[in-house]
Amino acid sequence: MKITLKEAADFIGGKIIGDPNCEVLNVSKIHEAQKGDLTFLYLPAYTKYLATTKASAVIVKPGTERPHENISLIESSNPDVAFQSIVRKYFSPEFPLVGIDTSAQVDKSVVIGDSTALGKNVVIEEGCEIGNNTKIFHNTVIMKNSKIGSDTLIFPNVTVREECIIGSNVIIHSGTVIGSDGFGYSPRKTGGYDKVPQIGNVIIEDEVEIGSNVSIDRAAIGSTIIKKGAKLDNLIQIAHNVVVGENTAISAQTGISGSSTVGKNCIFGGQVGITGHIEIADGTMIGAQSGITKTLTKGKYFGTPAKEMGQSLRLEGHIRSLPDYARKIKELEKKLNKVEENLKNNAEVKK
Repeated sequence: MKITLKEAADFIGGKIIGDPNCEVLNVSKIHEAQKGDLTFLYLPAYTKYLATTKASAVIVKPGTERPHENISLIESSNPDVAFQSIVRKYFSPEFPLVGIDTSAQVDKSVVIGDSTALGKNVVIEEGCEIGNNTKIFHNTVIMKNSKIGSDTLIFPNVTVREECIIGSNVIIHSGTVIGSDGFGYSPRKTGGYDKVPQIGNVIIEDEVEIGSNVSIDRAAIGSTIIKKGAKLDNLIQIAHNVVVGENTAISAQTGISGSSTVGKNCIFGGQVGITGHIEIADGTMIGAQSGITKTLTKGKYFGTPAKEMGQSLRLEGHIRSLPDYARKIKELEKKLNKVEENLKNNAEVKK
């Protein structure tokens, strides 16, 4: 892609300092950029690269001094947001896929919308419905009676089990399984387990993005639901009958146990573990590697078991100080023993 700096500035409503006809051929990090690249400066720690970057143009905050005449600037109040907007409009990757590949296996009962494309070795079983302008890439399997909306993008090697529903404008990355059996077993008195039938489904609402190698289990009864606009990172486990609220963002390696409900607009760091049958309130933030063992009201939490963020950080500070505390206690014990010994000697002298 090639655009002029003026095109980029007009799109984000920025002010140019330098050459408006400068050509932008690519985007890059400020310390890796080359001639023809557009980059941005947002964090103060990267200011040191402004004078030495080889980029042709940099998006900066208003008032940033131009280091030399060989570089042009675009002033924006939010350089990072402006940069991302330009990337989305002009430099986002395209995923060309047209038509239905001859190797695709599609049951004759399947309803496929206009301009929908199927890659190599795609399998779509009976009773399925696929909306318009959806792309389903190679080796993906959609099992019977599942429904997929319009303008959805499913990358290679995804499995959508039977009876599941996926909305429109959804992105599902490679290796993800939607609708695998929930982890349900009844112990026998004689030992071993009986499998509890998992006869529900999974509902993925519109505008959800799901990373690679994510497992979302079907409900035992009813539905496991990922609500509109939620974003799931790679390697996440969502158990049966979980509900994840609208616009909630969950980082990698998080696991949510069965029948728990996560509210809308929550943010979870990586490797968060959530026990079953609890509720996480709307707008809750949970720090990485936290363990959630009970229902949480809105707030910021961290630790295992998770505590209010401020309290948890204070406790962590005290834990790190334990060696100093132990040394001081020993010193105080020595001083106390010396005082007791002096008192004892003084008492014996008086006798």
